[in-house]
Amino acid sequence: MSSEQLNPFSYVILTLVGRNGAGPHDLRRMAETGRIYWQAAPSQWYAEPKRLAKLGYLDAEKLPGRTRERTHYTLTGRGREALAEWVRTPAPLPRVQSEPIARLLAADLVPAENLLEGLEALRGEIQEQLELLDQGRERWKKSVPHRAEVLAVNVEWARRSLLLQLDWLEEAERTLRAR
Repeated sequence: MSSEQLNPFSYVILTLVGRNGAGPHDLRRMAETGRIYWQAAPSQWYAEPKRLAKLGYLDAEKLPGRTRERTHYTLTGRGREALAEWVRTPAPLPRVQSEPIARLLAADLVPAENLLEGLEALRGEIQEQLELLDQGRERWKKSVPHRAEVLAVNVEWARRSLLLQLDWLEEAERTLRAR
């Protein structure tokens, strides 16, 4: 297996395809509800499984859908081996690319009102993500009970992360209003 063929996003796809398989639409739905964990362009959620199938990490079969055939991916032996090898490698510190933090750094360069206006929508996005976590919890308890325990750990991480971002937002707003 050539590790240069796989990147961190490849492993995300292999993991999400999981034990029962998944279609591109399933992966896209998971991406929307789980964007706190991983963000990628919408097209990547469709292109990467195709690429992994061509490389032999996933099998792709056509299944009947509501209006037309759909692709369903399942892990191959090679895909399982790649995951087993990957999880043994040291996990890096999570990457944090926070546009709100970068915006706050511009506070000495722009009017505080402009920053406050730009940060305003973040509160709603955080609340939306908290709601999606709750909705997802009910859905995955039924759809992937074999992953329930580890998903609960990940949901708790996401919840704490979102609450921390909410605290940060409130502190940033207080700081900007005091200027």
